Amino acid sequence: MGAFLLRRIFQGMLVVLGVTLVVFVATRMVGDPAKVMLPLSATDAQRAAFNHQMGLDRPLGAQFITFVGDLSTLDFGDSLWQRRPAIQIVFERLPNTLALIGLGLGLAVTLSLPLGALAALRPGGVADRVVVFGGLFGLSLPQFWLGLLMIMFFAVTLKILPTSGVGGPSHYILPAVTLAIPSLARLMMLVRSSVIDELNQQYVRTARAKGMRFHTILFGHALRNALVPFLTLAGWEFISALAGYTVVVETVFAWPGLGLTAMKAIERSDLFLLQAIVFTVAIMIVIVNILLDVLYKLIDPRIKLA
Repeated sequence: MGAFLLRRIFQGMLVVLGVTLVVFVATRMVGDPAKVMLPLSATDAQRAAFNHQMGLDRPLGAQFITFVGDLSTLDFGDSLWQRRPAIQIVFERLPNTLALIGLGLGLAVTLSLPLGALAALRPGGVADRVVVFGGLFGLSLPQFWLGLLMIMFFAVTLKILPTSGVGGPSHYILPAVTLAIPSLARLMMLVRSSVIDELNQQYVRTARAKGMRFHTILFGHALRNALVPFLTLAGWEFISALAGYTVVVETVFAWPGLGLTAMKAIERSDLFLLQAIVFTVAIMIVIVNILLDVLYKLIDPRIKLA
């Protein structure tokens, strides 16, 4: 296990470095911070002075060497937009994003296991049809549209929940539910199909023939074996939320997290802030993948960590 973890950490560092290199080059090839940060009336001399001050007039190779050297101290430079350390902004916004993902994905995981297992007990039954319909309905709803509908109904019409921002517990309800519904649908359908497959295995028929109680078979064997693909999808949901679709939810609900900050950094060509965000997200994705591999081994000792 120790050798595996060291190997996975080394591989993760290579992935992070590769992602950082791609973003580093892409941000400098696409955007021009001087055009965004300086007024339209700025002269060519003022733009050149700005690029020199930020070190953007040096060759890309020299900029990247300096950038990699600064990674050891998490020094990404000052945000061009907010004029303060980029990593400081990331650390301020990251807890809001993690709280939102934790609540949304926690809700999805908590509900998907019992609902998926219930549907698998009698395929084609009433509970199964309700779960399948709910899953397909949840998958078909675009998140931005779902968020706007929830704002219109619960915040504008009923006036019982706030529309945006971070505050008390009530501020978390709408964005967390909006984030949870597509994940709940996918996880629920996976649990249903996995448990149905497990219940049709030979070991289940043998256990029932020997008189083992059904709830022992379901929870002690079938559902436990179904946890491996379930954890894989749950990990993918976390990674997708962190690296992608929280942007939609945070934008709709004006949630001050990494997703909304990344969108504003792109709009303002804030290269240093965008690099800090991508680096932080890449590190967290690597950590999640390593934790998933360890959980696989704990759930099913037959799995070999290569």
